[in-house]
Amino acid sequence: MSGVQATAVEAALREALQPLQLQVQDDSHLHAGHAGAREGRHFSVRITSARFTGLSRVARHRLVYDALRSLMPAGIHALAIEAHAPGEP
Repeated sequence: MSGVQATAVEAALREALQPLQLQVQDDSHLHAGHAGAREGRHFSVRITSARFTGLSRVARHRLVYDALRSLMPAGIHALAIEAHAPGEP
């Protein structure tokens, strides 16, 4: 499958959010055969950043999507996000 690679997602998030912890996983193989699989890759992101301190879950997700804005049309179909501030479980 072509499209965006996990390394590109990771680089964009590191640049925009300076995470203390970051894990990007390509889950595309789990979605092979479903209709959206042809539209792009599926990723799971676990990220801890001081930028998330005091923000709601929705605001944190918006920051992640903003960081990946240029990659979305290049082939990200789905994104599962776990976004934490430092010290949160």
